[in-house]
Amino acid sequence: MNKAYPPLNVPAYPAYGTPVGANENALVDLQGLIQAARRRFWLMLTAFLLTVAVVTVLTIRTTPVYTTSTRIIVDSRTTGPTEVTFYEGLGNSTAEIDTEVQVIQSQALLGRVVDRLDLLAVPEFNPSLENSGSQSSFVGNVFSFIGGLFSGGSKSETSAPETAEEKAEREYERAVRILRNKINVSRLGATFIIDVEANSQSAELAADIANAVAREYEVDQLNAKLEATQKATGWLQERLAELRSEVTDAEQKVAAYKQQFGLASADGLSLTEQEISRVTTDLTIAEADLAERQARLNNVRETVARGDSIDGIAEVLNSDTISDLRRQQAEVLRRRAELETRYGPRHPELLRVNSESADIQAQIRAEVDRIVTSLEGEVQVVRSRISSLRRNRSSLTEELSQNNRAQVGLDELERNAESARQVYQSILDRFNEANSTDDYATADARILSAATIPTGPRLPRTKLNIFLGMILGGALAGALALVAELLDNYFTTPEDIERMFGMPSIGSIPLLTKLKSFGKKDMTPADYLISNPLSAFAESIRNLRASIIFADLDKESKTVAVTSSLPNEGKTSITYCLGRMSAMAGAKTVIIDGDFRRRQLTDVIGFEPERGFIEHLFGEVSLEDATYIDEQTGLHILPLTNARNTPRDVFGSRAFDALLNDLKKTYDLIVIDTGPILLMSESRVVASKTDQVIVVAKWRSTSRWTLQETLNVLKEFNANVAGIAMTFVDLAKRKRLGYDSAAYKSYSKYYSAD
Repeated sequence: MNKAYPPLNVPAYPAYGTPVGANENALVDLQGLIQAARRRFWLMLTAFLLTVAVVTVLTIRTTPVYTTSTRIIVDSRTTGPTEVTFYEGLGNSTAEIDTEVQVIQSQALLGRVVDRLDLLAVPEFNPSLENSGSQSSFVGNVFSFIGGLFSGGSKSETSAPETAEEKAEREYERAVRILRNKINVSRLGATFIIDVEANSQSAELAADIANAVAREYEVDQLNAKLEATQKATGWLQERLAELRSEVTDAEQKVAAYKQQFGLASADGLSLTEQEISRVTTDLTIAEADLAERQARLNNVRETVARGDSIDGIAEVLNSDTISDLRRQQAEVLRRRAELETRYGPRHPELLRVNSESADIQAQIRAEVDRIVTSLEGEVQVVRSRISSLRRNRSSLTEELSQNNRAQVGLDELERNAESARQVYQSILDRFNEANSTDDYATADARILSAATIPTGPRLPRTKLNIFLGMILGGALAGALALVAELLDNYFTTPEDIERMFGMPSIGSIPLLTKLKSFGKKDMTPADYLISNPLSAFAESIRNLRASIIFADLDKESKTVAVTSSLPNEGKTSITYCLGRMSAMAGAKTVIIDGDFRRRQLTDVIGFEPERGFIEHLFGEVSLEDATYIDEQTGLHILPLTNARNTPRDVFGSRAFDALLNDLKKTYDLIVIDTGPILLMSESRVVASKTDQVIVVAKWRSTSRWTLQETLNVLKEFNANVAGIAMTFVDLAKRKRLGYDSAAYKSYSKYYSAD
């Protein structure tokens, strides 16, 4: 039955072999991430659950560890004479506090703690006491064995057996090392508080260890002070007598030198220095006064010389005489203005007023000259005073120079005397403190808060560990999913084909799982196509045929080569089914078996021809005699006989070109089943001579690199690739991989079978 299909809206693709990104502008393909998570859901869930389970089991099997702490405050005060002489008390610097932290962790102090608490009798600190059959002992033996392997056999097998004393010493040193690992001594911030934290499998023992370490530290400090004090007391008595005599001699020398050179002083300064200071102050004031008066004089002179108004001069403004003259001048000017409006310029009254105004102006100029003369006199007086002060200061400076030369010797004597006094006073203070035994009864540190028995273990932190396990499990699951995606070298959907290779996907041929359901054990996909024309498989073949017909609307496509990268990818079945579907649609179709080595198309059809494709090309039989007809669909077939093998280049011959031209005149569609293109060079020749090439790729089996290499080969031979058809598509499995639309669920009601 002839069936007309509407044209397909096939998008334009770039040159094949060029991958196309899903969204080049998007920073993150959120939809792709969700699909990847769905595809790897079970892998991620398994990794997550296993990680959480392992963390939980390890947490449950972990031996509980109890933690408590004692806080020690370090006093930053000095407590005796030994601080200067023999024993350095604790200071305020960070380095000194950090040093005390190391002292607390010293082997000697921790050894006393081991003795005080008898830790050698505790299996936690003496592993040799543990039961040899216990798990801990077994683990210890395993680690000892491994350590022996890496030690290189340094211990001779013939060495003498360990004595009891050597064994006891070794166990003692091991107990100290274990104790050091179970305490944590640290400074609390920038304070003078030291925190001693102890860990143990026993809550009571953890508190005992922390308190014992603090007490031993106090005892260690007290012993060190008492020992240093005993050594210092005897030395101080001898030294005091010597220093007392040295101080007396130094002070007598200072007094004699002052008397000899007259170096009297008051308030720390000599009399000459005090006088120079006073004269210098007066000179500075006089020079400032001179500068001010000179500036005022210069201002008045410049104003008068330029003929400017003198109203801006401060001395003029402050002169009462000039102020009175200004008022008189203003009254005269007012009267003159009235007379000018009333009489003529030659009126006697007006002439009298003008004469009066000129007289007042002369008086003002005389007053200004007097002010200038007064300022000049003041400047001269100040200059004379400055000269006198400078002469006086020069005389005093010379006198001070002489005193300074003498002062050098006095300073040296005073320094010697002061140094002797300081040393004497220091030793005297230390001696007095040494006689007071109360100060040495306390150490520089004291326990601020004693350790208490913890109510619960610090480790393991079950909730935190499980939470961290969940985070780790999530990270591991994501990493495994990412690795799986990166290592996934296969394609799953038509979108993968288009994105990876820049080629259209022209078909997804589903995997047939019910070929034996009709009672025929040898049913092929081509038979299933006829038996189930409304199935999803049949519909996929129809779509493939439609894609071929409408792949190039500008050019009629009659010859189609079906090829694959490798064998067993379903190209032969696709060729046979495509030919049958085309014949069933009313198109005159012929299929050609072009695989000389395996003859798969001929074997799938299920007969042994006596003549066929090769015989016709060699001119032994006619095309009609070499062609066989499928009785069910009317499909024409050019098979290959089993008896003829030829080394000749059949597809590159002119006979094959002539055959194609003849077939195009007779048939609507010619489909050639070729061999795998990566294995057979003949397939590449056929691909270059046909109108279209269909590349068949097995779903989730053909690798990306293999398919890419196939497309590159076709590109080299200028083949017109219509697209890529995926075969053996397991719809149910593809749905489990996260592609809902791939299962045809939304369209299943249109199909009569899978």
